[in-house]
Amino acid sequence: MMFNYLRKEFNRKAIIYQSLIVLMILFCTNGTAQLKTNESEIGLGWSNNSVNTVIFRNSALTSFKNWQFTGYYNPDGKMVLAKRKLNSNQWQTIITPYNGNVKDAHNSISIAIDADGFLHVSWDQHDTRLRYAKSKMPFGLELGEEQSMTGYDETKVTYPEFHNLPNGKLLFCYRSGASGRGNMIMKSYDVKTQKWTSLQNNLLDGENQRSAYWQICVGKKGIYMSWVWRESWDVSTNNDICYAFSTDGGQTWEKSTGEKYGLPITKTSAEIAWKVPQESSLINQTSMTVDDVDNPYIASYWDDNGVPEYKVVYLKKGKWNKIDTDFHINPFVLGGGGTKKIPISRPEILVNKSMLYLLFRDEERANKITLGYTNLDKKQWKVTDVTDYSVGQWEPNFDKELWNDKGKLHIFSQNVSQADGEGLANVVPQPVRIIELKKLLIIK
Repeated sequence: MMFNYLRKEFNRKAIIYQSLIVLMILFCTNGTAQLKTNESEIGLGWSNNSVNTVIFRNSALTSFKNWQFTGYYNPDGKMVLAKRKLNSNQWQTIITPYNGNVKDAHNSISIAIDADGFLHVSWDQHDTRLRYAKSKMPFGLELGEEQSMTGYDETKVTYPEFHNLPNGKLLFCYRSGASGRGNMIMKSYDVKTQKWTSLQNNLLDGENQRSAYWQICVGKKGIYMSWVWRESWDVSTNNDICYAFSTDGGQTWEKSTGEKYGLPITKTSAEIAWKVPQESSLINQTSMTVDDVDNPYIASYWDDNGVPEYKVVYLKKGKWNKIDTDFHINPFVLGGGGTKKIPISRPEILVNKSMLYLLFRDEERANKITLGYTNLDKKQWKVTDVTDYSVGQWEPNFDKELWNDKGKLHIFSQNVSQADGEGLANVVPQPVRIIELKKLLIIK
């Protein structure tokens, strides 16, 4: 009996030692570089779901002429707007008279600053009427009355997002219709006339059978767009990463080959950048960017080898390529409807010269804000944590205007909870913070 006991004890300790060795290897492989950051706290936000931190806000944080703006829902569901001078930790805030249905994590706040300094805000929409207002004064936080844009296709709005174009105009995109049977709407704002016009009333046509979940970035040469198709309300029906590009502000679109699209774009006419079948745990509404020569990079995750992993699809010399990662270890299956509680966040992607960065959160790293990075020539990934504390079910948002103008990474952060399938947690309100990275990590 003593022999059997000693043998079991030896095996138990051997397993523990082997596990420790594996963890040490992973730790050393993923890198231990220390990121220097500065954090500024703005105020307490609603945190019973992820409505303040969903990735599709675009944008949660934006800058213009040394001023930085953000918006969030407070614990009472009121929309708060805030601004500061860059390089200052002192935020000016205003509680607007507007509120949102914060119990639905789709009803996020999207902001933008136009070329004259006016703040534009759209909020609180999930298959509901357009809610939109702009500031009364340039660089002001006080909003005017709610207003329509064009009056067309504004009764069933979801996923509103603004984009600043190089010519000073604003782009506004959203889905019109329900999940699995919605169309993509695109509108344009002229700063000179201060009016919105319809640009596309059905750019990505689901043909009443499916809907597109897209992401957009603006580069020097034009507007870049990628998307997945979803065949129903069930996220497991996400499939195929598709691509389109516009050189004229969104009026006409083309494939990576230069072939012009006939509009609207449908499932049969869309260029597939990377083929991904249904039931691959393919996530929707992620991010994309372009490099110094305007090659597009699309970040997502899906399962093609037993575990959903972050992947980057990119175009170079006319060919689509894929970069794999191995950050996540444990398998999970993505499926069902509503806002999901998922072990990993959707990723944000950044490219700076030869370096590629992924910003994300993973339960396996204690839900800290994490930065993965690699040299594009070597494609050897390292991972380091931005925070030493958990941000719950946070998803990344960063100041894209500041990144594009000055190469500085400022991250919108809040520790939020998310019950699966649009449920609510019951937690105390958590502070909204902006995290500034002092210096990005580089692999030579």
